[in-house]
This record gives sequence, C-alpha cells and structure tokens, in this order.
Amino acid sequence: MMRALESGALPPGDPTLAEQSSFCLGCRACEPVCPAGVQYGELLEQWRGYQWAGRGRPLVVRFLLIAAGRTWAHRIAGRLRGAARTRASASGPWLMLGCFERSLFPGVSRSALALAPELHVPDRQGCCGALHAHNGEPEAGRQFAERLGAQLPGQIVTTSGGCAAYLATVIGRDRVTELSEYLRGKPFGEVRIGNRLARVSLQDSCHLRNGLGVWREPRALLRAVAEYVELPGAGRCCGAAGTYALVRPRDSRRVLDPKLDQVEAAGIDYVVAVNPGCLRQLRQGLRRRKSRVRAVHIADLLRQAAR
Repeated sequence: MMRALESGALPPGDPTLAEQSSFCLGCRACEPVCPAGVQYGELLEQWRGYQWAGRGRPLVVRFLLIAAGRTWAHRIAGRLRGAARTRASASGPWLMLGCFERSLFPGVSRSALALAPELHVPDRQGCCGALHAHNGEPEAGRQFAERLGAQLPGQIVTTSGGCAAYLATVIGRDRVTELSEYLRGKPFGEVRIGNRLARVSLQDSCHLRNGLGVWREPRALLRAVAEYVELPGAGRCCGAAGTYALVRPRDSRRVLDPKLDQVEAAGIDYVVAVNPGCLRQLRQGLRRRKSRVRAVHIADLLRQAAR
C-alpha cells in the first residue's frame, strides 16, 4: 500500500490508506523474520507522517503529542506523584523518567532507583520523542531524542522498552540500556507468596524485543527470583501499541483478550511488563475481568525480591 501511494496507484485521500495507516499495530514483529531486512517500523513512521499530516492525525493523538512535549508539566506531575529524583549531577549513569510514566506509574522509577542507587535522576528531563516518531512526527521525535541525549550525557537507563528502542536509534545503542539489561547479573532474593515461590510470566515489549533484540534478559531475572512460566503468546503484542489502544480501542481489546485468556489459564500470580503502555493495558484488562492475577512492572517485582 505504501508503494501504491508512492507510485500514485492509490490517491492520498483513499479511505483504505487512512484505515490501514492506523490499523497496523506497529509492533515490528515482521522485522526479525523478514528475509530482506526491511525496517517496517521506520516505513510506518514515514507513512503516518504523510497520511496524518494536518487534520489527518486522530484527535486523541494530537492531544497526546502536545502533552508529551510539555516538560514542565511532566516535572510538576512527577513531583506531585512522587516519582524518583536525585540531586543534580555532572555525569551519569542516568535513569530516564519518561513523560507519562512518571505520573501514571511513579513507583516504577522509585523501584528502579532502589535497585540501582548509583543512578542519577534529574526531573527536568524531557520526552524521548518515541510517541511523536511513531505517530507521524518523525522530525519532532528526533529533536526530542537528541535534546534528551544532550540533557543526559553518557549512559541512559530506561524502564520503558518502547522508549529504549527509539532512543537507541537516534543517540546510539551504546548509550541506551533497558533496566533488565542493566541489572543483569545482580544478585536478588526471592519473591514468595506464603511458603512457595511466586509464579510469574512476562509480556514482552514489542519494540524492545523486535527492535533491540532484548528478551532473554528479563526472563533470566525473573527465573532467578520466582517460578517462571512462559506464556504461549508472550512475544506477541498485547494491543497497547503506543496510541493504538486509544485510537482503536475495540481492535486493541481483540488483540488483548486471547492473551488474558492465556494469563488466567497459566495459574500465575504476576504477569510482568517491561513497558508502561503494556502495564496499563494488562492492568485494565485484568481489572475488567476481576482477575486475581496482578500486572506489575519488572522493577517493582525485583524490588520485592531485593527486600
């Protein structure tokens, strides 16, 4: 369809183009298996940049992009919600707070800092630009990423798989480390429920797995602290997919529901996420079902094991 648009076989206003530009999850699962090595995620960003120009961008996405760029608002929200922060420092390693994560899940940054107290956490940091790049503003996304890279010189540790994958493409893979990579090899205790080990499963972050190739590290950490149960669809998208759950909520739930069936059938206590969007999606879905399974971020679970 992108080629048809480029060649003129389909006009820009074709309704199928508009529909398909938002129907794709953008999970990048096609990239690791593509024999030609096509970087579909980047192509989708370019397509949406063209397709969603002007008023073509969904209203909820427009609002989120504006909100994501308000660093001062995220700083205030993070302070009100109690997100981690430390005194100013001249050098890293740094903990990236994220834009919405610090207000939606402030405990994640506190847990990350408790697990790695050597991290520095300035609260004046801005957005990494992933939200903009994935939703049709690639140039704005790159500018945000470069600005964040300048604010946090050196190694950046992030608790968001999606942010890690995007930031690494802009400022360099050698500077970006996802939390489970950073904690690799660190000794932990156990997460127990009563007199037994907790049973846990992992929901992969699509961009972390398919974009950066990071999926073994979180599993190794979980196996070290609990009884790990691999879900059949752990590597498939949960339907959060950045803004997808907000733009196409019905389609998002169709993706999520079979995964929740697997979660509940596995007899686990926790399903662990390594991305805030996935965590929000799983928590909402499990809450709707009144499930006894809890969705937690890997930082929060590992903090339990460290106590």
